[in-house]
Amino acid sequence: MIGSGSVPSPGPGHRGRRRRVRAGLLTALLLPLASACDDTGGLAGAGATPTASGPVHLWPGRAGAVVPPADPGGAPPEYVPGIAPVQDQNVHVIDPATLVQAELRAHPNARTGPDGMPPETVAAIEECGADGADPKKCPVLTPYYRDLTGNGKDELIVGIEYPDQQMSVRVYTADAEGRLNRIMATTDTVISVELAGRDVILRVPSGNAGYEVNTTWSWDETQRSMLPAWEQIVRVPGSTGPGRTPGTSPSPSPGSAGASR
Repeated sequence: MIGSGSVPSPGPGHRGRRRRVRAGLLTALLLPLASACDDTGGLAGAGATPTASGPVHLWPGRAGAVVPPADPGGAPPEYVPGIAPVQDQNVHVIDPATLVQAELRAHPNARTGPDGMPPETVAAIEECGADGADPKKCPVLTPYYRDLTGNGKDELIVGIEYPDQQMSVRVYTADAEGRLNRIMATTDTVISVELAGRDVILRVPSGNAGYEVNTTWSWDETQRSMLPAWEQIVRVPGSTGPGRTPGTSPSPSPGSAGASR
């Protein structure tokens, strides 16, 4: 007999029913998670992962070459003499042929280095813009414009055709006083010249058949000039010549060439 106010203790059958209820609830909660893992895009094993290893320093006892510290003052400006000051750093007003002619006068008879030119190219440049001269025979190409230094002003990019598919690529910027500073000058056998962001990329044939060398020139704030910051040897698919492909010329487009961005 059960006394007044007492609570009957559950029997064995009642406890078994509670265990079955809890097991059913747990199964119901786990089923959606299991089905989610089977769905496309769900969690899946990626297989074995290779062990990461850092670079190994070979011959650590060898005394390596020493890199001289960079000049904190940077490279001295290479101002172009004989050019009127540029207002508001607007290089669009500069005639590229007149600019190159001024450099020829500043470096007469130069045959090597950044100012070196073949005699026939010098003669052709001196005729650029002359009365009766054929504009198509002027080796100074149509200029391109791009802010390469990050100062918010366009730089002037000039190409000069040399014999044997060589060309000189030069970049000029104007300082706050209106002086033109040449910040890049290189000559090579060029497949093509490209602009990517604030970089100038030269594609040239490699010494190995089927390969070309891509050199990326970037503005260096410390040296205040464009430097070859990255060089890459690239295999040319389907090439048939000694490391060269038919040249392609970038066409002027708003924001990259022929007009400011």
